[in-house]
Amino acid sequence: MNVSSMMGKQVAELQRTLSMNLLKSQMSTQAAHVTVMLKDMQEANAVPHPAKGLNIDVKG
Repeated sequence: MNVSSMMGKQVAELQRTLSMNLLKSQMSTQAAHVTVMLKDMQEANAVPHPAKGLNIDVKG
């Protein structure tokens, strides 16, 4: 094996490692965003709807 092919393999392995680390970072960031969104939705649903249950639309 020559030095060039060995270095090429090392670079490819480093790229895969970096890609996996970036993917893991993105996934954890997205999970954190989803958690915040769900928490915000629960807080928003705590306030009753102003017209819910007062009017009924019936189409005949």
